[in-house]
Amino acid sequence: MVPKIYSEYGSQRAIIYANDDAYDFLQTIPDKSIHLIITSPPYNIGKKYETKESFEKYLDAQIRIIEQLVRVLADDGSICWQVGNCINNGEVFPLDIYYYPIFKKLNMQLRNRIVWHFGHGLHAKYRFSGRYETILWFTKTTDNYKFNLDPVRILSKYPGKRYFKGEKKGQISGNPLGKNPSDFWEFLQNEWESEIWDIPNVKANHPEKTSHPCQYPIALVERCVLALTDEGDTVLDPFAGVGSTLIAGLLHNRKVIGIDKDTEYVEIGKDRIKDYYNGSLKIRPMQKPVYVPTGNETVAQIPEEWFHQEK
Repeated sequence: MVPKIYSEYGSQRAIIYANDDAYDFLQTIPDKSIHLIITSPPYNIGKKYETKESFEKYLDAQIRIIEQLVRVLADDGSICWQVGNCINNGEVFPLDIYYYPIFKKLNMQLRNRIVWHFGHGLHAKYRFSGRYETILWFTKTTDNYKFNLDPVRILSKYPGKRYFKGEKKGQISGNPLGKNPSDFWEFLQNEWESEIWDIPNVKANHPEKTSHPCQYPIALVERCVLALTDEGDTVLDPFAGVGSTLIAGLLHNRKVIGIDKDTEYVEIGKDRIKDYYNGSLKIRPMQKPVYVPTGNETVAQIPEEWFHQEK
């Protein structure tokens, strides 16, 4: 496939390739040259962009690619692997559980298992409807990795809270820039609702929606880009789809590389990048609150018919 290259935008450079096998292209990337790898691989559930195969064969193909990703990752870099569940004959296979030992075998260290919660998705009939996916954040080292907390802090629930004992008694205990937007598990321990990564997924009414059936929001990537890279760093997405990762990187002055085997999605990604530079791309801002119905909308009201159903 002919690569689609965008270099006319000065130091902010985006490259997106259409390639039948990400492995082939990854072999051309120099060792330790990528600062952040963030992606959502196929789930082996038979979507239009993948061929469903045995679970073992699916994982073997992913291992082949992950080995290359670890090779090209800088020593202070990070991998964010965003996955959901594979459903086979009604049985749930939580993909993060299967991917974890693959990364550990390559000496990668898990920094966080982040739960991404969203309010809409496919409804289940014989089990509870799934409303979350996970991001496994891995680094190569224990302490020599980039983590910039300040750019991704969120508003504190109690900004005026003070220390009530010790040598700092009476002093403000919080950070003026806000608090750490922790992972889901800290939410369970501390009962702060705002600490869930409550970012809406891309459905029909989302301003970023394209023809891709499993598109993730730019805001989800933005938080990882800001926290785990510096300006000028290079971000790679080996399953780039319609380029959401690339746009998130360009928004914050990173260099970006994307690979996808589907030419249709690569073309959409190219158009979205052009629209971004032209100022016409529709993006849902990272800081925008998730919409909560007020009860006045028609769809948020109990239908009249329900009142007349037989008990």
